[in-house]
Amino acid sequence: MMQTLVASLVAATAALSPSPPNVSREFVAAPIAGLRNDPPAVQQGRRFLRAVTMGDDASFLRMVRDIYPGSRLTPAEWLNIRPNWSKLQFHGVEEADATHARLSVFDAATDGWTLILVTVQPDPPYAITDFSLHKGRRPADVPAPPKLRPDQLVAAVRAKIGDEVAADRFSGAVLIAQHNRTLLAAGYGLADRQARKPNTVHTQFRVGSMNKAFTEVAIMQLAQAGKLDLEAPLVRYLPGYPNSGVASRVTVDELLTHSSGMGDFFGPEFEAHRDALVDPKDYVALFGPRPLLFEPGSRQAYSNYGYIVLGRVVEAVSGLSYDEYLQRNVFGPAHMAATGARPETVRMPNRAVGYEMAQGRLQTASSFQVARGTPAGGGYSTVGDLLRFANALLKDRLLNADYTQRLTTGGATLPNGTVARYDFSNRTADGRIYFGHAGASHGQSADIRIFPDNDYVVVVLANRDPPIAAVLENFISDRLP
Repeated sequence: MMQTLVASLVAATAALSPSPPNVSREFVAAPIAGLRNDPPAVQQGRRFLRAVTMGDDASFLRMVRDIYPGSRLTPAEWLNIRPNWSKLQFHGVEEADATHARLSVFDAATDGWTLILVTVQPDPPYAITDFSLHKGRRPADVPAPPKLRPDQLVAAVRAKIGDEVAADRFSGAVLIAQHNRTLLAAGYGLADRQARKPNTVHTQFRVGSMNKAFTEVAIMQLAQAGKLDLEAPLVRYLPGYPNSGVASRVTVDELLTHSSGMGDFFGPEFEAHRDALVDPKDYVALFGPRPLLFEPGSRQAYSNYGYIVLGRVVEAVSGLSYDEYLQRNVFGPAHMAATGARPETVRMPNRAVGYEMAQGRLQTASSFQVARGTPAGGGYSTVGDLLRFANALLKDRLLNADYTQRLTTGGATLPNGTVARYDFSNRTADGRIYFGHAGASHGQSADIRIFPDNDYVVVVLANRDPPIAAVLENFISDRLP
C-alpha cells in the first residue's frame, strides 16, 4: 500500500495552501542555471529539485542522503514520490533569506503552479531540514489565461476534455454550474471497460479524501450545537483512547488542521489488517497506541488517521455511527441520495471501476481500495450530489453563516508563521477565492471547487489516476469569467 500512501501525501500537500490557476505549457520555467549568487536555502532547494527531475534513481538517493540527511522518508518512499515530481520546473524565488526559501515552480503534469518551502541549517554544509510542496500562485511575470464568457468557457472545456479523452488520460464526469444553473454536465469514457458501460452524470465515482469535507461539516455541526469544543483535548470526547498521553495533548482543532502529529495509517500494518478495518473504532484500536510524530501544533503533516479519529469523535458525541450521522445530518438535508461509503464487496451498478496505469498498462485498481469508505476517504458520490452539497453549504442549510464561515476560512498559525488551514478552507485562484476539496488515489481522481464571489461550482470526478481531475479543474478555474 506504499503507493497509496505516497499518492495521498502528494495529493494532500497540494491541497493545503492557496491554489493558483494553471497556464499553458509555453510559460514554463526559466532554466536551472548557476547557483553561486543564491542564498544557501535557494541553492539547496534548487539542487534538490534538480536531483528529483534529472538523473537516475541512485544519484537522486545520493543527493537526498547528502543534502537532506534528516528526511523522515525511506529511500523506497522517495522513489515512489519521485515520479509525481518529475515534471516540476523551477521558475523563480518568491522570498528567501539564508535559511528559508519560497520557490515558485511550474508543474507541467498538472499545468499548475507549486510553491516549494525549503529550510536549511544556518551553517555549512547547509543541510535541508524541511522540504515541502504546496499549491502555488501564478507569478506576476506569467500572463494569465483569458477569462471566458459562459458559452466560450463550455466550448473550451469540451475541447480540453476531448483532448484528454482522445489521449486516454481521462474518463469520468464534469459539471459546471453558476447560480444553481448547470452550464455543463456530462460523462466521458467508460465506467466499466469490460462491460463497455459508459460514464454518465449518475455514475458514482470514488472520491478519495473528499470524504474529509463531510467529516469537517459534521464536526462543525456538533460545535455549532454546543456539543463539542474545537479547542478541547481529544481525551474529553474519547476518554478511553488507547494512548492517554496523546489524547490529552491533541486538540480537535489540531486534527482538523493536520497539525496533530498523529500521522497516517497506510503501510504494512494497514495491509496486514485491511479487511478487519471497517469502522473508525477498528482503526483507533489498531493505530491509537502509537506515539506522536511531533509535538501537536508545531508543524503540519497530512494525517489520514487524524480524520479517522475525528470520525470517532463524531460517533462519541452524537451517539450515532459515523455513517448514520452523515445520512441524517449531511447527505439527507443536502438531498445527496447517491453518496455513501458502502463496502467494496457490495455490488453497486452505478459505481465506476477504477483504472490505474502500472508499468505502462491500464489495469483495475480495486486491490488498492480500503474495505469501505471512512471519515478520511474512500467513499463515493456523483457530480450532481456534490453540486447539491455545495449549494447546501452556500445557502447555510448544513451550518449557520458563522460556522460556514469558520469551515471555509478557518485554520491556525504555526510557530514558523505558516497557516495550517482546514481541509475545506479557502484558497485563491488567480486572485479569486474558492473553497473545496480534492481526492486522489489509485484509479480515482476527484476535485470540487466552490467560488462564492460569483457562485460558480466546478466538479470533476474520474475513475483514472490523479492528477487528471486537478488538470481539468485548473483549466476551468483559470478561465472562469
